[in-house]
Amino acid sequence: MATTVKLDAASLRASFEGDGPMTVGMEEELMLLDGETLDLAPRAREVLDHLAGDVRFKEELPAAQLEIVGPIAGTVAEAAAALHAARADLTAATAPLGLRVAGGGIHPFAAAEGPLNGGERYDAMTAEFGTIARRQLVFGLHVHVAVAGADRSLAVYNAMREHLPALAALGSASPFYEGRDTGLASVRPKVCDLLPRQGVPPAVPSWEALAEAFAWGRETETFADPGQWWFEARLHPLHGTIEVRVPDAQSTVADSAALAAVVHALVATLAERHGAGEDLGAAASWKIGENRWSACRHGVEGRWIDVHTGAVRPMRDQLHALLDGLAPAAGRLGCAAELASARDLIERPRAALVREVGRDGGARAVAGWLADRHLGLSDTDRG
Repeated sequence: MATTVKLDAASLRASFEGDGPMTVGMEEELMLLDGETLDLAPRAREVLDHLAGDVRFKEELPAAQLEIVGPIAGTVAEAAAALHAARADLTAATAPLGLRVAGGGIHPFAAAEGPLNGGERYDAMTAEFGTIARRQLVFGLHVHVAVAGADRSLAVYNAMREHLPALAALGSASPFYEGRDTGLASVRPKVCDLLPRQGVPPAVPSWEALAEAFAWGRETETFADPGQWWFEARLHPLHGTIEVRVPDAQSTVADSAALAAVVHALVATLAERHGAGEDLGAAASWKIGENRWSACRHGVEGRWIDVHTGAVRPMRDQLHALLDGLAPAAGRLGCAAELASARDLIERPRAALVREVGRDGGARAVAGWLADRHLGLSDTDRG
């Protein structure tokens, strides 16, 4: 995603200034499936033609992926309603084409490499990364939150980094890859790691430092714009938001909304602490990386290491404590119900539900289960 925002420090800062409400938005990358085989169907451009310019839908690098870009919303409930409407419209557009749609971090049995879309931007990526680009058949949920004030946005971004593994654990739902159970709660991060600028985002000490990083990327022809700053969270200069990119795409809107509520309330809580004069700090990336591995490998069933004290506790306990601490902010933001539903992601990890389906019917049954749940407003064990 190229940006037309100027990328000097003053312009970056200006993108995040203001005193507007703490809005929220969701974007999700979805799989296009062949209606008969349930394999990935590289027909995104055909579907976009059928959608006749609907701006809610856009292409991405994989030819079997479509992204829903939700509107700026005042509450998670509003964002989720828009997401469900877009999913329904996408289903209506794809069904006559013999396609189905599904949400999940990675397709459970597709070949590791797949066709990519063309065009100047994507052709350049394919030329540089080759087979690695063709392996980026990954699907994520992205949550944007607007924070009033540039200094506060920067501080919240830096502090948010240490919480990303907890969000990853909550959203881990893709253990199957190339037809087998990998043993990971989510294999998606390891596929993403094949590219540069992935994983734990760097701490950003100042807007000048961020401007220098973007300038270095352009001048060295390493990355053309902030859209190729692919880390699991980033400061988004075009929207003036903190963008969290760490969860797998979810099979149901309800699960996407639960994760969005956690992000919304967490950003609000950190912003309030900053407003009260607290130094939020910025944890060491390598320590965050240890928790990232636990989230990738074990998901909710792993362990959590406090990056400041070194204290170790079960990830489940950390997640419940996190939700307890976020409840006051969620109440003020109007997402208390969605935050409460995140408890179900702890008690019934989605990776475990996927494994249950896979044990009974194999990886193809997982693909069908994901597609069956695409328009789910609530969760059930077997969709």
